[in-house]
Formats: sequence, structure tokens, C-alpha cells
Amino acid sequence: MLKYAIVFAVISLIAGALGFGGVAAGAAGIAKVLFGLFLVLAVVFLVLAALGVGAVKKALD
Repeated sequence: MLKYAIVFAVISLIAGALGFGGVAAGAAGIAKVLFGLFLVLAVVFLVLAALGVGAVKKALD
């Protein structure tokens, strides 16, 4: 997901440099959404890992 956010950010930069304002704005919006979703999921998985939720914990109990 982070990979796609970076790809859309690069597309936005290139489109903006070439003068395609609408395409640049659209790609930047998509990149923001994907990066935000990545951050939310990363925090959720870090919290779950800190709490010890997972197959290894269940297998050891």
C-alpha cells in the first residue's frame, strides 16, 4: 500500500511539472488517502503485536 502511495505521489509530481494540474491533484489525493490508510493499518498492527495477539501466542498457551 505504501508502494502505491509513493507511485501516485511520483505521478503527481511529474504531472504537475508537465502542467497537468487536474491529473496532479487527483493523483495527490489518491496518494494522501493511501498513505493515511497505510498509517492507520500500521498503528493497528503495531498495537496488536504489542498486545501479543497472534498465532504464536495462542500456540504456546
